Amino acid sequence: MAALVAAFTLGLACTSCDVDQDPDTYLSDIRVSQSYVSLSPDGGSATVDVEAKSNWYIASAPTWLTVSPMEGEAGNVTLTFSADASLDGRNGEVLFTLGDSLTTQRINVIQGLSTISSVTCAEVISGPDDKTYQVTGTITSIVNTEYGNWYLNDGTGEVYIYGTLYKGKTQNNPITNNNLDVGDEVTIQGPKTTYKGTVELVNVTVVNVNKSLIKCDSTMVDGVVTDTLPIAGGIISAYLTNKGTNLYVSIPEDAQEWLSISSIAGNVVSFKAAANEGGDRATTLEFTTNDGTKDYTAKYDIYQKGSIMEVSCAEFNAQEDGTALYKVRGVITSIANTKYGNVYINDGTGEVYVYGITDWANMTLKVGDEVLLQSIKTSYKEAPQMKNATLIESVAHDVKTVADFLATEESKTTYYILRGAVVEAEGKTLEPYGNFNLADSTGSVYVFGVLNNLKDKASKQFGTLNVAFGDTITIMGYHTSYSGSAQVGGAIFIKNEKKAAE
Repeated sequence: MAALVAAFTLGLACTSCDVDQDPDTYLSDIRVSQSYVSLSPDGGSATVDVEAKSNWYIASAPTWLTVSPMEGEAGNVTLTFSADASLDGRNGEVLFTLGDSLTTQRINVIQGLSTISSVTCAEVISGPDDKTYQVTGTITSIVNTEYGNWYLNDGTGEVYIYGTLYKGKTQNNPITNNNLDVGDEVTIQGPKTTYKGTVELVNVTVVNVNKSLIKCDSTMVDGVVTDTLPIAGGIISAYLTNKGTNLYVSIPEDAQEWLSISSIAGNVVSFKAAANEGGDRATTLEFTTNDGTKDYTAKYDIYQKGSIMEVSCAEFNAQEDGTALYKVRGVITSIANTKYGNVYINDGTGEVYVYGITDWANMTLKVGDEVLLQSIKTSYKEAPQMKNATLIESVAHDVKTVADFLATEESKTTYYILRGAVVEAEGKTLEPYGNFNLADSTGSVYVFGVLNNLKDKASKQFGTLNVAFGDTITIMGYHTSYSGSAQVGGAIFIKNEKKAAE
């Protein structure tokens, strides 16, 4: 079924130029043979002779330009300027600076002539990197207001805008100063790059803004301005500014099971949300109007809190990336970054990489500790991870060798982390309980049964863990004994290193 729609009727160019070499240019302490350098668009090199009265260095140069040498002593030197081929013309400035007086000679470098192609988003996506494009489309969402990161869509495709300039400067309050809002039709210019598979136009210049006729100013729940519904559901009302002649309201198909239009009264549209029995969820509402010849659209994101589900490591890794929160319990098996708390946790079902634990610097967590973490599921280079996790609870467990474990007092409440090889115990089998000897370089101890993982803690499931004699595994258990012989009791399977390496 298509998205639910309700309708309600309401009363910089650069021209060709030639750059000639200057005659000798003089400062009191620096003499250069020319202060302008021209390079071929196909790439190449050019030289400038410099006479310096003291030690010198290149204080600044464009990233696309190679200058050699970058520093030297007083006397005569020949600087070489080199650049690869360029799809578009570009120019920059090299600062030749004396180390003692900080006297600076500016050398201007130009490569080719700038030409800007006016294209569609689809043509930007399929076009080459490093080329400058001009494209017109609609702002579909604003991601970052400080740098001016947002998405542009013209119906042929969508392009990510990474950085927006205002008066030629970055971080210059670009969204407000350029008067940009979601739904506006804008024309921009900027060079294309591709970052980890995402097509971007970088540090764009806004050429023109055609303000949208419709905007969602705010949403309210129970008289409070908010974009978030409670777990129990309820009514959320959107307050619009609409200068068009019609109003069309659209709910995405994937949200129609829990969200519906309750009423439309003038420029106020109310939606009814069902109770949420799952994790956090969100959707994007779409409001459209027209001026008789052209449609204008505004989008607005709303959210609903959910019950936070506790899942196993394997279940967490299988979730889709999104805003839903999950709790995952596991044992810290290694620490990848001691500054930010990047750790690996295992629970017997799999392994989760945790990219940072909030307030890690004030914690004393270590390898072997059992933690309950809460965060969203995300991915990096298609690898699942938990990012900026919150610690809900932790239980400290010491990692012991077999010899150290045997030296501890018996206690059914003190658990230790043990790692060793699975060795056959006389008269015992691995399945279904998991009875075997665990051996390391310090000794061997009998393991009396192993529960399948931290979450389920089910017995008679050892055969499902794909553990064979000779495998190196990690378990958690306590020191007990039977008929005077020490053994590991209450053992829980944490990790199989052979399985993790496959």
